[in-house]
Amino acid sequence: DHHVNYGSGSGLQDRVAFVQNDPGQHDASIRLADLQVSDTGTYQCRVKKNTVAVHEVIVTVQEKPAAPQCWTEGELIEGSSILLRCYSR
Repeated sequence: DHHVNYGSGSGLQDRVAFVQNDPGQHDASIRLADLQVSDTGTYQCRVKKNTVAVHEVIVTVQEKPAAPQCWTEGELIEGSSILLRCYSR
């Protein structure tokens, strides 16, 4: 039908667009911009000509890890052992 159904409260209205200007030219691909963790979900492409064809895609958006904080435990003496610890939220 040449339109995207965003769902209620999805926040996708300004971030989704058809890849081609006219999806009626056999390409109804969409582009999701500025992905967010909350965009994780099942997306459905529904194409209707003479019949209806439906394809679902599961999209999982993962947050990139924060920069780790690292420190050493133990004395920095030649021949001794130290422990390097790192932590990331």
